[in-house]
Amino acid sequence: MLEWEKKGEYGDRRNFRLESFETIYQRYQAKIYGFLFKLCADAQLAEELTQETFYRAFVAFGKYKGNSSMFTWLAAIAKYTYFGYLKKEKQSRDAIALEDVVDFYMTQSYQDSAEDKLLRREITEKVREVLKELPQKSLEVVALRIYAEMSFKQVAETMEISESSAKVLYFRAKNMLKERLQDEFKL
Repeated sequence: MLEWEKKGEYGDRRNFRLESFETIYQRYQAKIYGFLFKLCADAQLAEELTQETFYRAFVAFGKYKGNSSMFTWLAAIAKYTYFGYLKKEKQSRDAIALEDVVDFYMTQSYQDSAEDKLLRREITEKVREVLKELPQKSLEVVALRIYAEMSFKQVAETMEISESSAKVLYFRAKNMLKERLQDEFKL
């Protein structure tokens, strides 16, 4: 932990220095980029959204109260930046990369045969259908949990909900997805 983190100087604009924010950027840039890249599967877009996230964080830095970790706060900004981009571009949930979700939910190990590749494609489409049906909050919980690899506590802090609510939303979405995949693919 950096010295200015120990003193709780994040929330105090008077003690904030540009060098401090540069340190934050250096520490968290790769992780925020990775999170956004997993969401959009587009390196250039992920880079642009990462820059936008840190710009927004810089502007709003005085509002950071220190109630959550710096990464959790930045991930929340990144999430809003991404979903704002989708809305602005009038894209849908189809724009969300599904590979990690499919990998996460698949319980059997598949080979690289043509049959397995076809099955994987069919499963990916089914996952896309189910994600379209999820309420926005459930979709956000799944994205933060899988793509940002956040704990339920971090997800709750990011979304400003209780930890138990985050767990309920996640497990409902997971069970819905599991049921659909089991019914259709006998997974």
